[in-house]
Amino acid sequence: MRSRIEDVAEAAGVSMKTVSRVLNHEPNVREEMRQRVMRAVEKLQYRPNLSARSLAGQRSYVVALIYNNPSRNYLMEVQSGMLEACRASHYNLVLAPVGAQKQRKADDMKAVFENFSPDGVVLIPPLTDDEVVLEYLEAHDVPFACIAPKQAQDRIGVNMEETRAVQELMAGLIALGHRRIAHIKGPPAHGACQWRLKGYRDALRKAGIEYDPALVVAGEFSFESGIEAAKHLLDLKPRPTAIFAANDDMAAGVIRAACERGLSVPEDVSVCGFDDTPIARHIYPALTTVRQPTAEMGRLATLQLLDRIRNPEAGAMVHVEHTLLFRESTQPPTRR
Repeated sequence: MRSRIEDVAEAAGVSMKTVSRVLNHEPNVREEMRQRVMRAVEKLQYRPNLSARSLAGQRSYVVALIYNNPSRNYLMEVQSGMLEACRASHYNLVLAPVGAQKQRKADDMKAVFENFSPDGVVLIPPLTDDEVVLEYLEAHDVPFACIAPKQAQDRIGVNMEETRAVQELMAGLIALGHRRIAHIKGPPAHGACQWRLKGYRDALRKAGIEYDPALVVAGEFSFESGIEAAKHLLDLKPRPTAIFAANDDMAAGVIRAACERGLSVPEDVSVCGFDDTPIARHIYPALTTVRQPTAEMGRLATLQLLDRIRNPEAGAMVHVEHTLLFRESTQPPTRR
């Protein structure tokens, strides 16, 4: 039989109101009382009735992940972190894709709130800075948290110093002896496109290597766009000795394109990406990349959002650190 809130209150020796305050993470509850309630919750395997909570608290206990990002690997990592945070607070998570066109975007945003009535949303790039999405949320007074926004001022969520991360990655390639390094950018509306391109250019300048615009091509953060961009770069004479793609999906596409041409990675061309999503570890050779703690960023952004839902003055922009991972897809350039 499913445990009730009355059962938790009786087991903990407290009132039902106190149990409710603990489960809703309300302030001014003594830590000893909070722990006593949570021990009873675990012992009885109590799970709140979301319908009843919604009616009582005028909340839906739903958080929405609103996205328009072609990288499935990135999306899955963010989602896993968000699920962890939602489960801990007894919230449900819904995925809400929105279209690229302005009117479609507005219609999709309206549909999300008509169908699910989320208490708040998490935005991932490029929607973190999308005017249509932000205007809708602000006009309807919807709490939201952002992952990697271009404009972090007055926002809550999580970010990372992506420019510095790319500078360090490029310094590693240059230390291996690479001088002719190409770059596949992301879509221009995405903040990561600008930050990672800046890191690429800063590292070249610091090493005294002239920037060559012919070595920089556009991608869409998708595996397929990585293949197309790589075809162009691998046709150049001389060919680049290394290619830095602005995310792992595109870097995996570069490896695919190189193999289709009979080229060996890293013997003929070194390849590196950014994010350290699962594809970076699953492909061969394993991908040199920057580990962005994407799942943790999803979890932290959700925690900031839940704080803001409970208290309009709460929530912050949290900073996370990156890690460089040099794997099998890079080595010193081979003399030609």
